[in-house]
Amino acid sequence: MVFLNRIYTRGGDDGETSLGTGRRVPKTHPRIVAYGGVDELNAVLGLARQNSLPEPVAEWIGRVQNDLFDLGADLCVPAEASTEAGSAPTALRVTASQTQRLERWIDQINERLEPLTSFVLPGGTAASSWLHLARTVCRRVEIGCWALHEIEPVNSEVLCYLNRLSDLLFVLGQFCNHEGRSSVLWVPGQNRQPDSE
Repeated sequence: MVFLNRIYTRGGDDGETSLGTGRRVPKTHPRIVAYGGVDELNAVLGLARQNSLPEPVAEWIGRVQNDLFDLGADLCVPAEASTEAGSAPTALRVTASQTQRLERWIDQINERLEPLTSFVLPGGTAASSWLHLARTVCRRVEIGCWALHEIEPVNSEVLCYLNRLSDLLFVLGQFCNHEGRSSVLWVPGQNRQPDSE
């Protein structure tokens, strides 16, 4: 249960903040960076939802936003806290079923898209552009979570979810470009020759 009755506490004025266990860490700690990135990704998806996403994309993105709060909750309670006697209540952990749902959605959308013959330039419709931005933020967040995992354990399902989410955002970006028909493909080396006068 979350209960917020005060927005500011002054507790972070010294450059530290609290994890879900109450342990204080610097605001620059990779764990804080990781779940801060998840929050940023969620905000970008909120903007994407304001750009006339077709169904079922709008509903799916809403469900993803809820999942991202689960990821943040997972990341703010280190894995070792679950094994320390009396240290913290049972932590909320991301599960394989959440990633599997993303995979089903990817398969469902991918059936409607033509196979690609090159990489896609981000852009097209406003909805597609926001989803591509969300995809790139998602990739950065995933990298941040892997960086954290190099020094502290991270639930492997968080890492899988983020990896699959970036794939989902890519195919949804294609779908929002008239099922890929209005996407612009990368032409390797197209602008290597000087322009004629």
